[in-house]
Amino acid sequence: MTVQHIALLVGVAAVVTLLLTPVVRKVSLRFGLVDRPGERKVHTRDVSRLGGIAIVVGIAAAIALQLVGEWQLGWSTALADSDSQIVGCAIGLAIIFVTGLIDDIFGLNAGQKLIGQVAAAGVLIAFGLRIEFIGNPFGGLIMLGLLSIPITAVYVVAFTNVINLIDGLDGLAAGVSAIAGTTMLVLALQGNRPDAAVFAAALIGACVGFLRHNFHPASIFMGDSGAMFLGFSLAAISLLGVMKSVAAITLVVPLLIIGVPIFDTASAIVRRVRHKRPIQEADRGHIHHRLLGRGFGQRQTVLIIYVWSAGLGVGAYAMRWAATSVKLLTFGVLAGLSVFMAHWLGLFEMAHYHADELPEDAFSGTDNAPSGDVSCEGD
Repeated sequence: MTVQHIALLVGVAAVVTLLLTPVVRKVSLRFGLVDRPGERKVHTRDVSRLGGIAIVVGIAAAIALQLVGEWQLGWSTALADSDSQIVGCAIGLAIIFVTGLIDDIFGLNAGQKLIGQVAAAGVLIAFGLRIEFIGNPFGGLIMLGLLSIPITAVYVVAFTNVINLIDGLDGLAAGVSAIAGTTMLVLALQGNRPDAAVFAAALIGACVGFLRHNFHPASIFMGDSGAMFLGFSLAAISLLGVMKSVAAITLVVPLLIIGVPIFDTASAIVRRVRHKRPIQEADRGHIHHRLLGRGFGQRQTVLIIYVWSAGLGVGAYAMRWAATSVKLLTFGVLAGLSVFMAHWLGLFEMAHYHADELPEDAFSGTDNAPSGDVSCEGD
């Protein structure tokens, strides 16, 4: 696939999402499908929570263009003659989108959403997308056998949820997803996986187009229909592309690519267990909350996390292709930086700052909030 081809797919997804998002917002406001202000909200007006629709349509438009190009324009085959795994991805994505959309419109509890996520993951597994082995860093492969089914299910569900959990500030989830998608795109191209590359290009474009309306101050939220869809998409792309390698470090690469939301989720679990709080209980100790509490504004906080995510993406690339010594060095450096950030931000301690200690623009947006008496869109 050429650079021009990839750029076309990214552009189509971006333009479709960019143009459709205001339409979705207007329809959502007209029918009252909005996130309303309240004592646990930072926004002061009704805000659409159905931006995921525009993201999904943007991705679908780019994929449809790729299929038309293969069938009618003589483009090199990436999807049309691929195996049934692409069909499994489409079905799984449909299930996860519908689950998120129902939650955005009617509301679902955590258990009901988990059922939808497991069902979508089960479709991927049934169509052959599995983590069938783990590379042994000392040589050879560790075949998982039947364990590949539960391990893949946990992997996909975790991916789906970590993007949703980081959806806490305007533009955060979309930007982090675009950065992760870019890393996966490069790896898919170098691994000769055009199906994964097409999917990644579409995702990048949709996220970029949506950011025009979702970056602080956001006029629309992506909701669970968008956040869960992006997380599930990244999981599917990694299974199609990165996980097809037999390199010993393969399993680490996609986890490192979305390292910030994974690190955020893991630290939240440790923090709540350590302080004997329910794991599912929301708190104000997430990475973006901590950065806001240190005086950074919403845009500054989001940009810091973007840079952090991009650095992890570069590290993931290095670990995928570099010599073993460089891989170990890269892993050590990234682990050290993560420990430093955890200590600096106090991620394993309960937060004690209050709303009046935060920068003014932390409360001027329309999305997530850092204080204990407000909630975030994705938390």
